[in-house]
Amino acid sequence: MPKVSVIVPIYNVEDYIKRCIDSLLKQTLKDIEILLVNDGATDSSGIIAKEYSLKYPQKIIYLEKENGGLSDARNFGIKYASGDYIAFLDADDYSDPETYEEMYNKAINENSDYVECDFIWEYQNKSKSDIRIEYKDKKEMFTNVRVVAWNKLIKKELITENNLLFSKGLRYEDTEFTYKLISYIKKFSYVSKKFIHYTQRSNSIANNQNKNNRDIFVIFDNIINFYKKNNLYDEYKDEIEYTYTRILLCSSLKRICKIKDRKVRKELIAKTWQDLNKNFPNWRKNRILNSSNKMKNLYIKSVNNITYKFYTLLLKII
Repeated sequence: MPKVSVIVPIYNVEDYIKRCIDSLLKQTLKDIEILLVNDGATDSSGIIAKEYSLKYPQKIIYLEKENGGLSDARNFGIKYASGDYIAFLDADDYSDPETYEEMYNKAINENSDYVECDFIWEYQNKSKSDIRIEYKDKKEMFTNVRVVAWNKLIKKELITENNLLFSKGLRYEDTEFTYKLISYIKKFSYVSKKFIHYTQRSNSIANNQNKNNRDIFVIFDNIINFYKKNNLYDEYKDEIEYTYTRILLCSSLKRICKIKDRKVRKELIAKTWQDLNKNFPNWRKNRILNSSNKMKNLYIKSVNNITYKFYTLLLKII
């Protein structure tokens, strides 16, 4: 049985897939399993992945399915993963050789069921480091965790025993997956190294703003309902309220303001403000929001009926 299974969804990434697979074949951890999930690719990326699996049959498992999106491909791969731990890596990204050996050793040495590492945003002409904000417990983790799937090593049974899957057909699937995952974590660890290289493509889903940005509201409804269903909502209410407020008024609003379709943009700007005040009418009094005067919190606290309109105009210009 391999120590780590790395699941790589593949869809029309022929210019990047070799770099990704090569980075996994160069891992210093030898007991590794690479699951390449061809999600109905229409370019040559599926063919390339299959060729790799024929060349490295002891290391690579090639899987093929009809197109269902990133979440569906990850969920499909989970069913075939046999490693003690699972990692996800997008096919246009790549990892350093020591990534999974160091993360796995950290998990074993500290008896952790979750290990996180840092990463690098790779732009065409520059790069930017992304370093974790420290957190000492799961509540702090909820407000500070980076909601991406591919910088984490997760004990497989944590996923399978809790039927933890990515929501199919929705953007921001990593957000829902991560916040649900937190509730099941018993021990988490951190490797302070920038192991993952996160490639920025102008034509990627994350960089194209459209009507699908409204999925963030569905994702948060799913998270809130999950915590209520599992009798965890009262325990995490401050964290949920703060995170909901922060994401809706910061990263989500910034993306919505970049939507070119004026009608959709106007609708989602209005929905952001309406949903925030409907679901959390007292968000300005949130304990976490008022515990720090960091710039982001100062901005959030400055938002009201008047400034909200001004900020949405400003974000559209920036």
